[in-house]
Amino acid sequence: MTVPTSATTYVESLSPWPRDGFGLDRIRALLEELGNPQRAYPSIHVVGTNGKGTTTRTIEETLTAEGLVAGGYYSPHVSGWAERIRVGGAEADFERAVDRVRPAAERLRATQFEVLTAAAFAEFAEAGVEAAAVEAGLGGRFDATNVIDAPVVVLTNVALEHTDVLGDTREQIAAEKLAVVRRCATVILGEPEWEGLARANGAARVVVETGGNAALGATAASSFLGRRVPPVHVQLPGRLEWRGDELWDGAHTPEAARYIEPHLPELGAIAASILSDKDVEGILELLSAHAPALVATTSSHPRALEAEELARRATPHFRHVEAVPDPVRAVERAHELGTPVLVTGSLYLLADLAVRSARVA
Repeated sequence: MTVPTSATTYVESLSPWPRDGFGLDRIRALLEELGNPQRAYPSIHVVGTNGKGTTTRTIEETLTAEGLVAGGYYSPHVSGWAERIRVGGAEADFERAVDRVRPAAERLRATQFEVLTAAAFAEFAEAGVEAAAVEAGLGGRFDATNVIDAPVVVLTNVALEHTDVLGDTREQIAAEKLAVVRRCATVILGEPEWEGLARANGAARVVVETGGNAALGATAASSFLGRRVPPVHVQLPGRLEWRGDELWDGAHTPEAARYIEPHLPELGAIAASILSDKDVEGILELLSAHAPALVATTSSHPRALEAEELARRATPHFRHVEAVPDPVRAVERAHELGTPVLVTGSLYLLADLAVRSARVA
């Protein structure tokens, strides 16, 4: 007799990337088998390069503060898989949420992100949420979250990322992200240059809000509610998060690194892992102004640069560079070179460290 694996083990066993190319057919078939739970409540869809998680959490918690039963869907996670699905201001029961969709997902051979997306949507329906804040994963057009008819869409910003999938220019990437816009939707933009593209995709109303993630979230919640509401302060794991004398931030683009610059103290060293499809030199150049030393490491993500390659590319920017493949040892080595230590470059690195810390505890 086969012993069923836990939901976490099952999800971790799945491929995060579709083997047969990106598309929405499989997630639509999965949700159809589940009774299309995503239609049971309205959603606010958040797309963009940087700040999606904070903006989504601001929307979720602002709606909760206004008396709604709100859901929130996030990716990736830092402390654990349960971070990704929230209902009523708290993490949902992750095992229950995944087990609910698992039989249909296994029949359809759904990807990891498709399973998680379906689990979130079904959990929201089961919990009777009145609104859901949904963070897109990659891009928009072929992202598994692009099955919702959101009356409000947020585009936080656009930078070069995943160029092999989304396009080589910011304009192409913006088009992929704004493909989630449905006719007559309200679109909240963190950058004004995309207003024409938003309207071309069917937006009936466009609001430009350049005040940052909290302001974007509050504006989206206000547009959804039809009345002005203040933002709720939020703190997500791995976003300018102090852990003792370590500052954790998953800055994965030059724009994200530039955003955290005003918040950085004088650093002793940096421990970093960066995915190969990011602007590695752009990130390193910005970070090098804030620390003399960098310890290059490698997260468990399949697209992470090898520590030695990252160290090679960092050498022109830092006075001292070392390669330490193991993330835990890399952070320890960074502390030996100086404190405080910035741990950055990828949320996947922070997730690896959080898991290792939890096992030790």
